[in-house]
Amino acid sequence: MQLIQIHPRDNVAVALRAIAIGETIEVPTGALVALEAIQSGHKIALANIEEGQPVIKYGCPIGATTRAIEKGTFVHTHNLRTRLDTAAAYAYEPAWMPLPAVPPRSFQGYLRADGSAATRNELWVIPTVGCVNGIAHQIAAQNQALVAGTIEGLYAFPHPFGCSQMGRDHEMTRRLLAALARHPNAGGVLVLGLGCENNTMREFQAELGEWDPDRVQFLVCQEVEDEFDEAARMLQALATHASQARRETLPVSKLVVGMKCGGSDGLSGVTANPVVGAFSDRLIAQGGTTILTEVPEMFGAEDLLMRRCESRQVFNKTVQMIEGFKDYFTGHGQVVYENPSPGNKAGGITTLEEKSCGCVQKGGDAPIVDVIDYGQAVTKPGLNLLNGPGNDLVSTTALTAAGAHLILFTTGRGTPFGAPVPTLKVATNHDLATHKRGWIDFDASAVAAGEAVDEVGARLFACVIACASGQPTKSELQGCREISIWKDGVVL
Repeated sequence: MQLIQIHPRDNVAVALRAIAIGETIEVPTGALVALEAIQSGHKIALANIEEGQPVIKYGCPIGATTRAIEKGTFVHTHNLRTRLDTAAAYAYEPAWMPLPAVPPRSFQGYLRADGSAATRNELWVIPTVGCVNGIAHQIAAQNQALVAGTIEGLYAFPHPFGCSQMGRDHEMTRRLLAALARHPNAGGVLVLGLGCENNTMREFQAELGEWDPDRVQFLVCQEVEDEFDEAARMLQALATHASQARRETLPVSKLVVGMKCGGSDGLSGVTANPVVGAFSDRLIAQGGTTILTEVPEMFGAEDLLMRRCESRQVFNKTVQMIEGFKDYFTGHGQVVYENPSPGNKAGGITTLEEKSCGCVQKGGDAPIVDVIDYGQAVTKPGLNLLNGPGNDLVSTTALTAAGAHLILFTTGRGTPFGAPVPTLKVATNHDLATHKRGWIDFDASAVAAGEAVDEVGARLFACVIACASGQPTKSELQGCREISIWKDGVVL
């Protein structure tokens, strides 16, 4: 294939390879002559489009023309603009498709005492405040000998916050860190404080709730003579407890998988995102859970999600999430539509509507069962929406805190980073998959060559099971693990 018309209504197609000026391409409506050169992932007009008329992709308007566009010409930022603004009226008109019938699968995971599953058995050092970041790094480095047997890693997760914060910022920091401390992939957690920070250990423990002292220990550096000796003693005790865990056969219904895209290109909504959507439907059909976040990249496509809310209550929560995020933008004097990055545009994405219509395809066709706030954990099997921004590190940290055992991260440009949980990179195009083999875990570009989305999605499902059963991702092999916390207010 040279071009793909994603939906019969579309008046543009996406180039699956570079098309030269004057080249003739066969399309469903006949022969199309390229009047301009078109890069892979970019759009070509399938018909004449008058000035001010909508450009249709994914069967949805992705903007309006700024001048008349001739059939066979290049469609991008020079002749297409967004139609988004803050005003919108939403109606609950439910419609969703049945999920595929698939045989039940299992994976080799860890079963925790509370009945939850884990895909890794690690020791985590979580600072309550950025002042002890250096200490946390040294503690993790000095105790790597504990990584043995079924203990698969020892990691510190530094961040700059935990003090000099007020109100909601302070609350979100504490909530996010406590959620990480509860994550089942951590077989043992050392919570490391300084002693004079706003995020006191007492407040942190209150946020954490009940904890198992064999699994979670607390160290306040100002209260001990040698924090390194004390940390080594505590980590040894945590390791003794964590080392008792063994992988066993567990149903995939216990899996929670986060879904995120970054460095998107014009093929993201054609290959990788629909493939992740097919995976999501397969997992949910077997009783599993997926989480979709990055609310700013739902703007312009929110109607596609709202019609899939399983109840009016979930619909109302979705509307509240969308409108709340618009208020967040406008409250900071920003417009809601200034989202596609330079890399997105270079890859073929013109407007936020276009980016969003491709982004939400990661959610497949399953009904939306719940909307959860930042720092909260999922409680319902099925497709969940998570309130949070699109920033890669912030959103993948939020997905981890929400309970994701691993994250599927689709990308057309490539990125090496990793969340605290396995972050499996899915390439939208074959050039990226071959050029950055050290970053990419799965190549979804076969869809552009004509393979069915469901078939590629089935292969991705097998890849996820292998990862959940212990196969490391490329970012894990490179030691890329970071967290980032959402900040909104002042710093004292």
